Amino acid sequence: MNDIKRVFLIVLDSCGIGEAPDADKFGDAGCSTIKTISQSEYFNIPNLLSLGYGEIDGLSFSEKGSLKSHVARLKELSNGKDTTIGHWEIAGVVSENPLPTFPDGFPEELISEFSERTGRRVICNKPYSGTEVIKDYGEEHLKTGALIVYTSADSVFQIAAHEDIVPIEELYSYCKTAREILEGEWGVGRVIARPFEGEYPFKRTSNRHDFSLAPPKKTLLDELKENGFDVIGVGKINDIFAGRGLTEYVYTKNNADGMEKTLKYQKKDFKGLCFVNLVDFDMVYGHRNDIEGYAKAFSEFDSWLPEFIDGMSDDDVLIITADHGCDPGFPGTDHTREYVPFLMYGKKIKSENAGTIDGYTYVSQWVKKLLR
Repeated sequence: MNDIKRVFLIVLDSCGIGEAPDADKFGDAGCSTIKTISQSEYFNIPNLLSLGYGEIDGLSFSEKGSLKSHVARLKELSNGKDTTIGHWEIAGVVSENPLPTFPDGFPEELISEFSERTGRRVICNKPYSGTEVIKDYGEEHLKTGALIVYTSADSVFQIAAHEDIVPIEELYSYCKTAREILEGEWGVGRVIARPFEGEYPFKRTSNRHDFSLAPPKKTLLDELKENGFDVIGVGKINDIFAGRGLTEYVYTKNNADGMEKTLKYQKKDFKGLCFVNLVDFDMVYGHRNDIEGYAKAFSEFDSWLPEFIDGMSDDDVLIITADHGCDPGFPGTDHTREYVPFLMYGKKIKSENAGTIDGYTYVSQWVKKLLR
């Protein structure tokens, strides 16, 4: 299909579509992000259904629509259920070994080195909810200047600090220091800056920044860039791939901003891939068990789709997928091991249901086939 000029790949972060066959190994038997939010009165996705979303395997609870796309259900091959591993697999890299997690907090040796290099004491050092940790440790941080370091069930090292105590660029510098330390057996997928502001109970700001582990091998992005294609990242794509393989990128504040910036890129002349991550589903709703908010956000994306589709050229292709699940109705607040959807639409794309496919790598295989 060498007559395709542009591919818009949109990852609906955490919008899984039902438990994977090995979900029980991850403690996730019975999870289904899409089924949970579909039971909300705010769930309304006529445009996705009209493209054939409801035809995907396992979505028998969903209304059917006309099949206007190439659809499939994708099973993850990598040993994990986090953002980094999910995106790497979408880009063609399967991770056989899970990234390290620290359910009991980080080793004292690691914390000591981090504290010594930053010149700041560390408090917390345990798995925690991002909104709760600033309530419980925010005032101590204000009094002492100590950094709030915490983790989760994911492979992350998170640093929370009040913007009045630790300026943004200084916090980012501390994150870069942590990233240098966190290699090898300590090599977490992401170091995340989590700034907050105001007075108790405090509020997180939009200045979050991720510092990711570099992919272990070439990804789809690297290959496209090497072959002269434009590779544009929207949202946290640049962070997830540690700045590799992109020719241009832009950060976003939320889903609405991400969708707006995607429309702006649609109006630009380029040849290659526009890779978009819409993070609110996961960060704002999934991890906070907000079923109604998640359903509303999903419906808002659906309402946005017609404007994007109307702006598509004959040589454009749209791919919609996800990187893992985060069932807001499932016990706990962690990611869930789920299948993800694959919906590919374009005037030159044949409508068909490919069934269930092993590997999120199906996405990269198609992008390479389209952009020859």
